Amino acid sequence: MRKELIEFLKHPVYREDENRDFQYRLAVFWRFLLFALLFSFLFGIINSTLEPLFGLELGKHAIDDFMDQYSPWWLLGAAVIVAPVVEELLFRGPMVFFRNSVFFGYVFYVLTLFFGFYHITNFEISTSVLLLSPLLVAPQLCVGLFLGVIRVKFGLSWAIALHALYNLILIGPIVLLQIFDIAPE
Repeated sequence: MRKELIEFLKHPVYREDENRDFQYRLAVFWRFLLFALLFSFLFGIINSTLEPLFGLELGKHAIDDFMDQYSPWWLLGAAVIVAPVVEELLFRGPMVFFRNSVFFGYVFYVLTLFFGFYHITNFEISTSVLLLSPLLVAPQLCVGLFLGVIRVKFGLSWAIALHALYNLILIGPIVLLQIFDIAPE
């Protein structure tokens, strides 16, 4: 599957995977989720060193604001249900309109870039944030690639499910800490 993924990313073509076996699709789904999380954690580690290393002020993250204003259950619902459905419809849904176009590869990458850079809104916009935006949204750019591939290969519902589970794994611990009133150190 890794070789197919690399080939697809070199030359994106809208071609659904003919293997309809649920176990096969689930195995690919779990691999994509694992790789998306690994890339996110890697970039998260890199990004977490930026502020102290360079003395930058990146401001408050959108999750902090959300947690100040809403219950943890709202955060969970927004991150695990609303965001995956809305974002997949906006950023992966339109791919179907270009499935037979010679421009599909461009559309695939433009939508992935829009998805990634849309997430810069999670930060307070400043000069530092704008200059570092490619690195700050690198996790979303990586997961956007996996979401795009699974959308093309298996369909939009698989992309929504992958996005939802990805968000649950990342947001779930934050929500649990808030529910049990445990302050993260």
